[in-house]
Amino acid sequence: MIVLSRNVTISDAELEISAIRAQGAGGQHVNKSSTAIHLRFDIRASSLPDFYKERLLSASHHLITADGMVIIKSQEYRSQEMNREAALKRLENLIRELTVVEKPRRATRPTLASKRRRLEGKAQRSTTKALRGKVL
Repeated sequence: MIVLSRNVTISDAELEISAIRAQGAGGQHVNKSSTAIHLRFDIRASSLPDFYKERLLSASHHLITADGMVIIKSQEYRSQEMNREAALKRLENLIRELTVVEKPRRATRPTLASKRRRLEGKAQRSTTKALRGKVL
């Protein structure tokens, strides 16, 4: 079970986890063990609140397909259990990242001192560059 907040959880029944053979080089045991994990999560059929579903479905992310499926492949570890934990953690981080509500920005004006500092810096750079010219 993935706990996103006090009210929002994803049960294990909503996740489709399958073990597959990992890509890449390996030793003698490579053709016998299925250590990579393929995790599939259907956003539309999940028990997530509507706000979460809307944010996830509207996001343009390489892990989310056009029909609302999240597909995560984890094969960075040699053990199946560690790859399973990594895939679940990636799903949790993805959902948290895409459902963060940004604080609205309030427009402010620069202070008089910051304007002065900016103009002094420009004048100093202008002088430095003017001194680089040819000597007459």
